Order: sequence, then structure tokens, then C-alpha cells
Amino acid sequence: MTSKKRVLLKVVLLGDSFVGKTSLMNQYAIKKFSNQYKATIGADFMTKEVMVGDQVVVLQIWDTAGQERYQSLNAAFYRGADCCVLVFDLTAQKTFKSLDNWKEEFLIQASPRNPENFPFVVLGNKIDLENREVTTKRAQAWCQSKNNIPYFETSAKDATNLEQAFQTIASNTLKQVSQGTDVELYHDFPEPIVFGENDESKSSAKRCSC
Repeated sequence: MTSKKRVLLKVVLLGDSFVGKTSLMNQYAIKKFSNQYKATIGADFMTKEVMVGDQVVVLQIWDTAGQERYQSLNAAFYRGADCCVLVFDLTAQKTFKSLDNWKEEFLIQASPRNPENFPFVVLGNKIDLENREVTTKRAQAWCQSKNNIPYFETSAKDATNLEQAFQTIASNTLKQVSQGTDVELYHDFPEPIVFGENDESKSSAKRCSC
């Protein structure tokens, strides 16, 4: 096992139900996709190790419930987050309009020490579908108005732009936390946690495959 120090970064995915948060996490972390939808209850997470320059980074990716009745459970999972990823469905305009609320709710509940410079990334998901309702120009304009949040158009189904998006998430977040004093460095970091299809007892939430 390498003795190189690794950095643990907590990344929280937020957005309405059906936008594909769980599918994005599953595709990126374990390269699996399912068309079957199951609502996430509470939150669940997976981890993936990436390289940022010569630094080993372990992304702990948290998938949270998008349904309003479960949102009160989400607040506890926001705390300690190093990055927030806002996800909307390119084929559902109402999910894009919800981004302001999700961003505001996160900042209230997570209470980051430097909210103006806290790292956000926006993912417009389901680019593989044809019935698009949100244009790239409109999404980019919203992101630019929010302190130039990085924006990617993704597909959880075919993994379009996922590697690029999460590499940006890792590099931007690492840069931000490295400027503070709370970055966590580890030797002999434990193996990434991956929940398999036959390992539901270890999962804190049902899968949402959207």
C-alpha cells in the first residue's frame, strides 16, 4: 500500500427527484446504469479515488433525496461538505428553476465558513435525450451570475462528460480546501466503499436509478 498522503473530500449531490443524481453517482463510481427508478430515502454515498496533479484525492460522493418529504433528513448530510454539485434535468425546466432554492438551502444548512467562495458545480443531466427544455446558453448564464460556477452537460446513461466534471470537482475543491486549515490528510486510507447490488443491507438508502 502506498504511503503517499491522500485527501478526503466530501461532495454532496443536490437537485429535484428524477434528475439522475443516483445514476450519475453509480455511473461515475462503479460504471453502472439502470433505467429503473427508485427514490433515494435520506442519503447514500460511494467513494472514488482520483489524481489531481500528483495528489491522491478520495471523493466521498453523497447522493441525497430530492423529494420534498425527505429534505428535512438531508440537512445532517450537508454538514462538513467540501463541494456541492447542483443537478438538474435538461428535459425538465422546473428542475432548473429549483437550483436557486437548492443552493440557498445548502448554504443555510451547511453553513460553510466562506459561502461566497464555496465550490459549487452544476450538472445539466440527460443530454442523451432529445426533448430538451433548457438551453446551454441559459444554464451558462445562470452559472455565470452565481460567481462563475463551472457547468457541464452530462449523461448518466452513457457517461458523457462525467470524468471531466468530477475532475473539475476534485481540482476546484482541493484548491479551495487547501487554502484553509481543515484539509484532511491520511496515510493508509481505507479502501473505497462500494455498495453492490447484493449488498443492500449496507446501504443507508434505496437506489434511485433515473
